Amino acid sequence: MKKIEHIGIAVSNLKEAEATYSKILNVSPYKREEVAGEGVLTSFLKIGESKIELLETTKPESAIAKFIAKRGEGIHHIAFDVDDIQKEMKRLKAEGFQILNSEPKMGADNKLVCFLHPKSSNGVLIELCQEIKSDP
Repeated sequence: MKKIEHIGIAVSNLKEAEATYSKILNVSPYKREEVAGEGVLTSFLKIGESKIELLETTKPESAIAKFIAKRGEGIHHIAFDVDDIQKEMKRLKAEGFQILNSEPKMGADNKLVCFLHPKSSNGVLIELCQEIKSDP
């Protein structure tokens, strides 16, 4: 684990949340991206090395839609930057954590991602992120 990559926040209205967080952080979002496989539209804001990912559902059956229906808007997950996601998945599984993905999948912001079940991490959904390096 290298650092906290971002904090994911589930929101009902991305445009309104972008306005709110832009005022709080005094920065504009730098990227919007749809992750169709997860049924979400994301927006990223950055201050220093810290990022906030706002997540709005695009499908009523998505994890974000279910989260908001059950808990309301709020912090959804904490993401950690890793060098080798496969190695971290293997290590964490050996440590007894429940990995929600058998293989990493494509996430937002040019990352491979996987998640740890909140039941195995004190009620917090943990995301592992590995930057996809492009070949020169």
